[in-house]
Amino acid sequence: MGVTLPMIALAVAAALVAVQQNPMVGRWNLTGTGPDTDKVYWLEVTQNGNQLGGRFLNRTAHATPLAWIRLDGDELVFQYGRGEGGAADPVRACGPIYRARLEHGKLIGRHVPEPCNLPPRDAAPGTPAPAPPSAPPAKPINWVGVRQPAWPPSNANAAHAYGKPVVLVGPGVGLEVWGGRSEKGAWKIVDGILENEPPTYNPISMEKFKDFKVEAEFKLDADQNSGLYLRGRYELQLVLGTGPAATNGRQGLVSIYGWKAADVYAGKPAGEWQALEAIVVGNRVTVTLNGRRVHDNALLPAMTGGALDNDELAPGPIMIQGDHSRVAFRTLVVTPIVRAGT
Repeated sequence: MGVTLPMIALAVAAALVAVQQNPMVGRWNLTGTGPDTDKVYWLEVTQNGNQLGGRFLNRTAHATPLAWIRLDGDELVFQYGRGEGGAADPVRACGPIYRARLEHGKLIGRHVPEPCNLPPRDAAPGTPAPAPPSAPPAKPINWVGVRQPAWPPSNANAAHAYGKPVVLVGPGVGLEVWGGRSEKGAWKIVDGILENEPPTYNPISMEKFKDFKVEAEFKLDADQNSGLYLRGRYELQLVLGTGPAATNGRQGLVSIYGWKAADVYAGKPAGEWQALEAIVVGNRVTVTLNGRRVHDNALLPAMTGGALDNDELAPGPIMIQGDHSRVAFRTLVVTPIVRAGT
């Protein structure tokens, strides 16, 4: 039997259907509902032919490849785990299983929190996972996902018009400019220096900012871990060194935590004051550390772990990570950009 044009058309149509992009493909900002509005996540769904893949950021830490993802009827089902992916650090599935369906352009999802208990990667075959801590049964978390916003073109390196500086740490300024919790003695100002005694909370500036320049002088002891959150969503990591080898500097000093390593290492030794400047415009940032440019109009791809929210187009506060370890600031000034250059 000869091949006719209608047969060819049907074959082409079938091939197109076979590789049709799943409508859930893309990047999503997820936010808990009801009593869980403080819980924010990030999800990326990719498609290669008929194969789905992706990355997930479970509130803290940083985005890592999904262990697996598939469609179950009209639901998207996935699980993350531990590992950066690849032969050197393959992802091992653990933790909750997430389910979501698409309704009116939004992901409507749920999961039940579950600890990610795995034996050490170098453990002998057959080594059992450590027993999870005793805890009451977890309650389901419901969440809604919206697509990441489309940012207008932005250039952090352009000539900007600046407004009046807002001093968060400096002469004559106390804790009144900071919100968050307020445990007595957890944060204090000594001789004009803002410092903490962990374990404590993350102070959040009372004022919010959209586009701005932030200038800071901070000091870290050895093995200390802090961070400066821009708009309360994007962490510049404050930790000496370049971080774990598996993340190639993406958890090192002044990295955009989990997303991008500093272009050069510009840190001073432990116990010395370090000078930081960051200019944030839209989803772009230029960062200078101790006089050396370490990010040059770099992209802020998505929220980082520990973000207060993922309403990315809205102004947000400055937040200092203080719940991990000690950190000290003797200068912290934010100057709003009233007109961004192009």
